[in-house]
Amino acid sequence: MVRNSKLPNIPTSIFSVMSKMAADYDAINLSQGFPNFPTDPALGALVDQAMEEGFNQYAPMAGDFELRMEISKKIEKLHKHFYNPETEITITAGATQAIFTVIAATISKGDEVIIFTPAYDCYAPTIALFGGKVVPIQLKPPYYKVDWQEVADKVTSATKMIVINSPHNPSGMLFSEDDMLQLQHLAEVNDLFVLSDEVYEHIIFDGNIHQSASKFENLANRSFVTASFGKTFHNTGWKIGYCVAPAPLMKEFQKVHQFLVFSVNHPFQKAFATYLKDDSHYLKLSDFYQQKRDFFLNLMKESSFKIIPSKGTYFQMLDFSEISNESDIVFAERLTKQHRIATIPTSVFNKAEKDFKQIRICFAKTDDTLAEAAKILNEF
Repeated sequence: MVRNSKLPNIPTSIFSVMSKMAADYDAINLSQGFPNFPTDPALGALVDQAMEEGFNQYAPMAGDFELRMEISKKIEKLHKHFYNPETEITITAGATQAIFTVIAATISKGDEVIIFTPAYDCYAPTIALFGGKVVPIQLKPPYYKVDWQEVADKVTSATKMIVINSPHNPSGMLFSEDDMLQLQHLAEVNDLFVLSDEVYEHIIFDGNIHQSASKFENLANRSFVTASFGKTFHNTGWKIGYCVAPAPLMKEFQKVHQFLVFSVNHPFQKAFATYLKDDSHYLKLSDFYQQKRDFFLNLMKESSFKIIPSKGTYFQMLDFSEISNESDIVFAERLTKQHRIATIPTSVFNKAEKDFKQIRICFAKTDDTLAEAAKILNEF
């Protein structure tokens, strides 16, 4: 045992646990959030081209400038907010590194950070690592809506930041315009930072619109927004993301970033800079994933699982309360070991690991894989 561990009660990530179990039992892996189909060959060719052209040494600390310009153009086009590529954008080694860096740059011992559970499992340990206190607010099924009065009641003189995630993992919920306006008011009145995790920004269904923190001027002025190319372009293993924020906030971000990774894979950045010039590469993504969601849900329409269609992300919650009284962890383990299908038990993301009898599946899979998975799940 390591003496005085900084994270003594943090286990191995559930994603690692379930992916290993899927491999051990030769199960269909619907647990971890990654596609089982290839990235666009044209994007791979751009990486090859960048390497052949010699972009194999360190990129600038803040990231390739051409890529930062393309990100700035994209956000201005979509959300009508201009981020200066010189001072307000940094390329990161994935969105998780961006999230870690934001928290490292802003949270000190005793600071309180409000998060909404179920929550991506990197938030709480990172806050704890820097001496912060996690203040979880549990969102409740089936719709996982935020009670803003409850949030206001949780704000104290020690509150430093609110972390949001929309589209929301694992529930598939979206923050509405009203949600963002209430967040903006709360953050202004209490002088709070906001960390807006928007990695699924381009995966939104049924005609809904992504309400980015960048869209709301007074919110954008106090927000760090993090995003992921891996989630958008089917290459999670490349680990390329970015963070945007007002210049004073980004200055603090870069103080940490430079000593955490210094810079990020150069040829991949060059490839994304070119690839982003064609906006259809990300604007068509919602239609692509809605087809997959609808395909899977159509196969599951006679199942015993209770399902409310995901509004965004490539995740779908399945309520098994009418199937089994087992805990979600036991149920997910049984699914993997006996039925050869790996999912994620969602209690691990909840406040005090509250069990709502729900598992999460990832539908970023080929239709054949989804059909095989649905066949197994329909046996329950």
